[in-house]
Amino acid sequence: MASDDENHFSGSDTENEKSPIEEVRLIVATTDDPTLPVSTFRMWFLGVFSCVLLSFVNQFFSYRRQPLVLTQITIVIASLPVGHFMAKVIPKTEFRIPGFREKRFTLNPGPFNMKEHVLIAIFANAGAAFGSGNAYALEIVDIIKVFYRRHISFITGWLLVITTQVLGYGWAGLSRKYVVDPAQMWWPSTLVQVSLFRALHEKDAKRLSSAKFFLIALICSFAWYVVPGYLFPTLTSISWLCWIFPKSVTAQQLGSGLSGLGLGAFTLDWTAVSAFLGNPLVVPFSAIVNVFVGYFPLIYFFLPIAYWKFDLFGAGKFPILSAGLFASSGQKYNISSVVNEDFELDILRYEEQGKLHLSMLFAVTYAIGLACVASTLTHVGLFHGREIYERFHTSCNEKDDIHTRLMRNYKSIPSWWFYSLSALTFAASLVLCIVYENQVQMPWWGLLFACFLGFIFTLPISVVTATTNVMPSLDALVQYVMGIVYPGRPIALVCMNIYGYMSMAQAVSFLSDFKLGHYMKIPPRSMFTVQLIGTILAGTINMAVGWWLLTSIENICNTDLLPPDSPWTCPWDQIFFDTSVIWGLLGTRKTYGNLGIYGSLNWLFLAGGLGPVIVWLLHKAFPKQTWIKLINLPVLLVSAYYMIPAFPLNFNAWIIVGTIFNFFVFRYRKTWWQRYNYILSAALDAGVAFMALVLYFALGITNRGISWWGTAGDHCELANCPTAQGIVVDGCSAY
Repeated sequence: MASDDENHFSGSDTENEKSPIEEVRLIVATTDDPTLPVSTFRMWFLGVFSCVLLSFVNQFFSYRRQPLVLTQITIVIASLPVGHFMAKVIPKTEFRIPGFREKRFTLNPGPFNMKEHVLIAIFANAGAAFGSGNAYALEIVDIIKVFYRRHISFITGWLLVITTQVLGYGWAGLSRKYVVDPAQMWWPSTLVQVSLFRALHEKDAKRLSSAKFFLIALICSFAWYVVPGYLFPTLTSISWLCWIFPKSVTAQQLGSGLSGLGLGAFTLDWTAVSAFLGNPLVVPFSAIVNVFVGYFPLIYFFLPIAYWKFDLFGAGKFPILSAGLFASSGQKYNISSVVNEDFELDILRYEEQGKLHLSMLFAVTYAIGLACVASTLTHVGLFHGREIYERFHTSCNEKDDIHTRLMRNYKSIPSWWFYSLSALTFAASLVLCIVYENQVQMPWWGLLFACFLGFIFTLPISVVTATTNVMPSLDALVQYVMGIVYPGRPIALVCMNIYGYMSMAQAVSFLSDFKLGHYMKIPPRSMFTVQLIGTILAGTINMAVGWWLLTSIENICNTDLLPPDSPWTCPWDQIFFDTSVIWGLLGTRKTYGNLGIYGSLNWLFLAGGLGPVIVWLLHKAFPKQTWIKLINLPVLLVSAYYMIPAFPLNFNAWIIVGTIFNFFVFRYRKTWWQRYNYILSAALDAGVAFMALVLYFALGITNRGISWWGTAGDHCELANCPTAQGIVVDGCSAY
């Protein structure tokens, strides 16, 4: 048995063992009790339940018009009183394990502790796909079954989901000694979680009042959502300008919250606030300002001028805001007619139908995605390059800090665990490519190329994220390159994109969770076990729920056949389908290259790369103007990149609510904010999610709905009409 000094070791007396990062010194405790029980019955029960719940709810919501993502914060708050309750009521009887001599175990080893709570949160985070909501690869299954109407088996989809979710473990295992153990690799985002856990466990009086507040807010959110979710869906987007001008296309394009610029539109539906950008209550005000600065000029200055004044790229032939794919006539592009029996591009039929057109904003957002990649690399290199190099160089030579030394009390994860998992996952992926190539189209060399990209980018992206809290997204760049390398095959493109991009993104998420466990002194082997089981369990639940909804809801994702008040519009799947067409089926050259319409937008890539250079030069020329350094072009651009499938209503509501709580409440009612802000955010999300499930299972399955003016959308039918003269589409008269 370890002594008390060992169990509660503190590094305060040894100055050179302290963390070199001030934020870490202020927030992370330098004591540990290795004897605390971790792998307990209540941890496994609540962890598995949380993982299943979040993976089910998030997959369910991913197909809806307002795709709410329930995050681990909800579970962190909700599981605390349940954990304490289980510690009080479960018997403490000890049981002997047959065949293990004196080994005993108990369902209740004592008070519910912080380490159990952290592992439950890790389980929940896996259920939320580490913040993404659901497994990205499932969107491949969605577009094959719903949009292309081709065959893919359940086992193929399941293998695709699991291998893409797990492959990143290998990259993480090879990188962890460089970006987890070193003190210089401090992962700023994990400190928010550390402070929340400490606040919940170290302040008992507040914990009790917080639990009561959570319950009250949960009940209110749960009860209210029946109004916008069933009785009065028009409250999701109160677009009063459309009501005043029911026959004006321009007025409805300006006023529609769901199809236009959303001028004057507002919402009384929490899902519209948090659907695309996440919960605004947990986003720092500085980030909200950056999003506003990037989004507002694009939507309310550039877009109106380009659409109405200059008719850029023939914008007037198409809706002002749309994720659709169009022909030059303004009609929807007939994708099925240009796909042959081999699921490849039919060149002759493509030439007959003509080039693909996009709504002007949609075309620009893809180019902004490329600009964002270039801007991120340049910005990080100029403003953080020296810091990253020095910290990485120092981390390779520095002595262990107090946190790394405390973690020496636990058995480390053997490297062969990672190597074996990587080999097994890669082998399964190779089987998928060879045995089921007719369903996924990806050749074996495509898998190798994608894995190579994911592997080489994991360490540098992890270092950048660990030191700057900025995670560069290479999604747009990978799509652009793959569209050049292997055009004409839509599913091959998205498969290679997911194996390349997601293996890297998952690795970074795993490493972030490892760092949280490092700070909270969680045994590494327990962390690994929980992450792996949670990832496989969540992916399986995602696949099962997705398959169930795709086969049980009539016309799911087909907005042409769904009623106007249907929530099953699948906005993210629509974007993913468009991606497969633009970069995969047609390829980069036929859309953003010399054979396409939007080749001139490639200059935005260069502009994105040069933008931070200009800001950096201004900062060097005027060092006393400290505000110049705060200009973060990657954050400004990424907000614009996500404008579709979101709409201005979502952005406006998100910015307003986030500003209220993270500026005004934070500034003038800081005590309230510290005690209740995160709790309120979790309660609002959870209440809406649970009521949505109740409504679906009680009324949705049996199609028991109501029909009146308040269930017919936002009453802006003309917002989707073109404005160019002579263009006629269904539901719209000639302009």
